Amino acid sequence: MKGIVIKSTGNWYAVRTDEGKIINCRIKGRLRIDGYKSTNPIAVGDRVSIALEGDGNGVIGAAEKRKNCIIRKSKNLSKQSHILATNVDQAMLVVTLAVPKTSFGFIDRFLATAEAYRIPAILIFNKADIFESDPMMKEDLMNVMSIYEKIGYRCISVSSTAMSKEIKKELTELLRDKITLLSGHSGVGKSTFINAIEPSLDLKTQNISDTHSKGMHTTTFTEMHPLSFGGYIIDTPGIKEFSVINMDKYEISHFFPEIFKKAGDCKFHTCLHLNEPKCAVIEAVKNNEITLSRYHSYLSIMNGEEVIKEYND
Repeated sequence: MKGIVIKSTGNWYAVRTDEGKIINCRIKGRLRIDGYKSTNPIAVGDRVSIALEGDGNGVIGAAEKRKNCIIRKSKNLSKQSHILATNVDQAMLVVTLAVPKTSFGFIDRFLATAEAYRIPAILIFNKADIFESDPMMKEDLMNVMSIYEKIGYRCISVSSTAMSKEIKKELTELLRDKITLLSGHSGVGKSTFINAIEPSLDLKTQNISDTHSKGMHTTTFTEMHPLSFGGYIIDTPGIKEFSVINMDKYEISHFFPEIFKKAGDCKFHTCLHLNEPKCAVIEAVKNNEITLSRYHSYLSIMNGEEVIKEYND
């Protein structure tokens, strides 16, 4: 019997079979997926083969080859990875510039990972209503969106708590008939965003912690939800930090589109864009053709630095 993993709780997996039945499953033995050394050998989005047991539960015996995945370094086991989801058509990163603030470093590492696995990424700038009453804050929002729009990323400004019909229609068309991963910090409004798009799901939401302006975890486990207009959205637990994994230093520039574009003009084809002579990338940074924040993100990955935590624990 075959199906797709729609929920992962760590030890148990909910699998929707090709016949439409939901079966709780566990992993058979020490199942490993070729090419992946991760804390979770099976993830939401995996196509798997299962066998039923006498109690009605199932056992996952094998998984099909993955089209792609969104992966990050495990927060507990630095030499292993944690797979957020597999076999996705696109990824949406929900970010906020206030309450809580999403850093450029976090955004850029997520985008670089999506580029590495050839997953189209869209940035959702949530809580836009906070900026409407303050011209300077609104200008800041527009400037940040402009950074990523110039690179080629689609950026959408929304207010999940009061989403306009026009924005909802635009998002519906983007999500229609696709499997979309939704990620971001706790408190950026992922669950509220999903509820605005698909009210029938009625996902649980929580307010931001008043003490530390932190996001409070609402989604505990990664879960795939069907959309009434076609497609699926994968809701993930909030991430405080995002560390990239398995990136060769000579390929990191490939995952920053604007840096990759300029790299062809460097004097040396092995240029790492650090301090080499006649480096077109460094020159582009000096001329503001490449945003300094993006270059700093590139350098932090090159230097093997862990991503900066967004808040103090």
